[in-house]
Amino acid sequence: MKLRKNRLLKRGSVSLILVGLALLIINLVGFPTSSTQRSRPNDTLTQTSATKPPSTISPTRTQQASVLASPTVTIPKATIASPSPTAAASSEDNTPASLMFDGDTAYQHVLAQVALGPRPTGTEAGWATGDLIIAELEKAGWPVEMQEFVFQGITGRNIIAKQGSGPIIVLGAHYDTRPAADREADPAKREKWIDGANDGASGVAVLLEMARVLEFDKLKNEIWLAFFDAEDRGRLDGWPFSVGARYMAENLKVEPQSVVVVDMIGDADQNIFFEQNSTEVLSDEIWAVAAELGYEAYIIPQPKHTIIDDHLPFIERGIPAVDMIDFDYAYWHTLEDTADKVAPESLERVGRTLEVWLEEKQQ
Repeated sequence: MKLRKNRLLKRGSVSLILVGLALLIINLVGFPTSSTQRSRPNDTLTQTSATKPPSTISPTRTQQASVLASPTVTIPKATIASPSPTAAASSEDNTPASLMFDGDTAYQHVLAQVALGPRPTGTEAGWATGDLIIAELEKAGWPVEMQEFVFQGITGRNIIAKQGSGPIIVLGAHYDTRPAADREADPAKREKWIDGANDGASGVAVLLEMARVLEFDKLKNEIWLAFFDAEDRGRLDGWPFSVGARYMAENLKVEPQSVVVVDMIGDADQNIFFEQNSTEVLSDEIWAVAAELGYEAYIIPQPKHTIIDDHLPFIERGIPAVDMIDFDYAYWHTLEDTADKVAPESLERVGRTLEVWLEEKQQ
């Protein structure tokens, strides 16, 4: 029994030694655990953490400024905090997101304009809006030209930024707002000035974001970003519409290949039809790009409205021109044309369509 006991002890010792060796090997080699899944070296981050700008602001409103007979006085430039572009790459085409049109960034430009209050031609707020546009263009690296004009004793100012080379394509938008809410149901409200969040600020916002994202090495054209003053005073005090655009069209030193005007394109309920004064072939080109991008339900390839807008002075000169406008906007020329009626997604659909059209579709 003692011999058997000793043998058992020896076998037990050997077993303990083997177990110890096995534990030592496990500690040295290790096995995958859930903690390794949190830091796998082959994982690729698809999006960086970026703080989005707030979707709403409560600005201190500018008092309705009186019309200046000579607004060439020095006015402090309005400022806007620069939104932080997302650094993530697009999963679809590997284009850096900072070089793709971003609706949220564009929407910040809407808010910055509305924060200045109503912005009719010849007012302090209108002039400050021009200064804001100039500052944003220069920040994006675009050379800027100013084109002043006088109509009925009031000074207006077109702002034109140029980049690239080749045949000229003009993207235009007006930045003034209407000094009358003349479509208000209540006659007592019709003399008040409107915010113009969609009718004015939305088109400007698209052009300013285009200034940031257009890649010049992809362009086959010289691009002009034209910000027209004095569009929206028509039929008030003897003014016609499109005073600034007409001044530019009549004073061109070179003829553009085409002109695309964006106006009232930010409606959250977006419906942009073919405008029937526009050049049909050019409309077909742009709406086809929108369809390729999946926007056909919003940028709709069907004719509907016939509009007097900033494209007409160029068409009258024989220059192909298109008006991208959502005229099914319930708040047009009312006090309800406010920033909450504008959607970043609507701005992005128009901006992305034009970006692809310029960078990929030109011959």
